[in-house]
Amino acid sequence: MEKRGRGAKAPSVSAPQQPPVTPRKERRPSMFEKEAYAQILRERLRESIHDVQYVEPPFDDSIADLGKEWKSALAKLKFANSYRMEPLKKFQAHSVETKVQQILKESLQDVKYDDKVFSHLSLELADRILSSVKEFGYHRYKFIIKVLFIQKTGQAINIASRWIWDVAWDSWVSAKHETETFVALVLVFALYCE
Repeated sequence: MEKRGRGAKAPSVSAPQQPPVTPRKERRPSMFEKEAYAQILRERLRESIHDVQYVEPPFDDSIADLGKEWKSALAKLKFANSYRMEPLKKFQAHSVETKVQQILKESLQDVKYDDKVFSHLSLELADRILSSVKEFGYHRYKFIIKVLFIQKTGQAINIASRWIWDVAWDSWVSAKHETETFVALVLVFALYCE
């Protein structure tokens, strides 16, 4: 230890140390710069977890002529939350049931039971039924289609489904087509997504 006092020498002072040089961060572009606006929109939409239906362009005349560049920045149309708690058009089970029954009669008129054929036929029927149900225009409904083919060999069968849903808006439809060799059962579940 050094003694400090009247006759002691002052400790030598070394040159001040400079802090290490760190590279400067690049400045984020301003949304008022014409060329940077589309880039900012792309970044925000990529990072966003919210759905956006429409982003209004700025009203500045210098930026208003972005046009196609601005629209291309919105890569995919996304929808904003409308806070709608009920559908515009409620699912009408009776009209869907008649349409599904009609499709079953047309598709399975002269068909005999064959498990290899029915594996492909069930997929085709499900796609056809889904497209016809979507034509009714039930917006914000998600549809689940189950197509079952059961060979008639004298057995009994019970089919059950369990769902958690809103009884006010969600619904389901069943349609059955029976021949001498098989029974075709179609279940259509309509689930409203708020």
